[in-house]
Amino acid sequence: MSSSHDGAAPLRIDEKEFEHDPHALYDVLRSEAPVREIIAPGGTKVWLVTRFDDAKSVLTDNRLSKNIEVGQKVIQRHTDGETGMVFASELAAHMMNADPPDHTRLRKQVNKVFTQRAVEKLGPRIEKITTDLLDAMEGRDAVDLMPALAYPLPMAVICELLGVPADDQERFKGWVPTQLSGGDPESMAQATTALLGYLHELIESKRSEPSDDVLTGLVRSSDDGKLNTQELVSMAFLLLVAGNETTVNLIGNGMHALLRHPEQLAALRADRSLMAGAVDELLRYESPVNTSSLRFTTEPIEVGGVVIPEGELVVVALTSANRDESQFPDASSLDIHRQAGSGLSFGHGIHYCVGAQLARLEAQIAFDLLIDRFPHMRLAADPADLRWQPGTALRGLRSLPVSLGAEQG
Repeated sequence: MSSSHDGAAPLRIDEKEFEHDPHALYDVLRSEAPVREIIAPGGTKVWLVTRFDDAKSVLTDNRLSKNIEVGQKVIQRHTDGETGMVFASELAAHMMNADPPDHTRLRKQVNKVFTQRAVEKLGPRIEKITTDLLDAMEGRDAVDLMPALAYPLPMAVICELLGVPADDQERFKGWVPTQLSGGDPESMAQATTALLGYLHELIESKRSEPSDDVLTGLVRSSDDGKLNTQELVSMAFLLLVAGNETTVNLIGNGMHALLRHPEQLAALRADRSLMAGAVDELLRYESPVNTSSLRFTTEPIEVGGVVIPEGELVVVALTSANRDESQFPDASSLDIHRQAGSGLSFGHGIHYCVGAQLARLEAQIAFDLLIDRFPHMRLAADPADLRWQPGTALRGLRSLPVSLGAEQG
């Protein structure tokens, strides 16, 4: 066991290098310093956990809290400047930032919407939305799959589920990347103001004109005293914006990986019974979520032989845990035949992503219909030239240009 103070000074992460290839750093940390104090882009000092077994342990350890009221003070104490605090204070009173019993109460409001049975009923509608998007791609030599498919599909699905007018989807495009990537404080403040204004407007519309949708149900829960106003707004944000971006990245990262591994794509095209397992492997190979949300220690804890003091921030590198050779042999290789269901992209424990089944289904349908429609599709850019979204929380492409091929099915 080593003391938390025996190691070197906190490692400052180079944002540009990390954005381009986080795996290079993670490979070193898993081998040499699997529990390491770092200074993340934005200036926040955290303990980064990179190995699979340690990650699972941290994600279920109730000595680590996600209570946002206390957590804000811990974040401020460990952060240079005010980066990200507008976001945390205005839109973070949701179940991802709560401990039981508040977490239990908040999650109960949406659990029934995302059961496997409820999600399966959405299949035909997801297929129709996907087909319409693919129809719009017909006749074109090349497209960017991010705006053509990866972004609009999950946005359309979640908007219908929550009861958001389709015309409002365009309003999110300028706000979401800024909020989720951790842009400069001024841009984040502007995006927060715009988002808050829209969410309050949307909530009031559901209150005055209720309908059979998730958001109306949340408004009723608020009116019945089960959610306060800030929790209502934060839950709407979580479902509509933050959770949606994970599926965007799953579709984009997944198709990018398949196109870079044509033998894997060919195997999937030949045997669609591999699809569910392939999506699990794509989630593992290039996770749409890079790091877990912040936790803080309520007492000294030992992780991987390192003692982390009380009152410290801890983050799990989900992307790194998914590449841990002790759990996934030949982890840096994509293998759609692998049994990868134990990957941590959707988290673990009580905070396991409530929308995981929906995200998987959307990806399965999107990949299935896309590779049928455009069997000769290929990357239209050097993989080294592709740009990734900034920030450390999520992992997603800014664009994914593809050639659709002369022959189209």
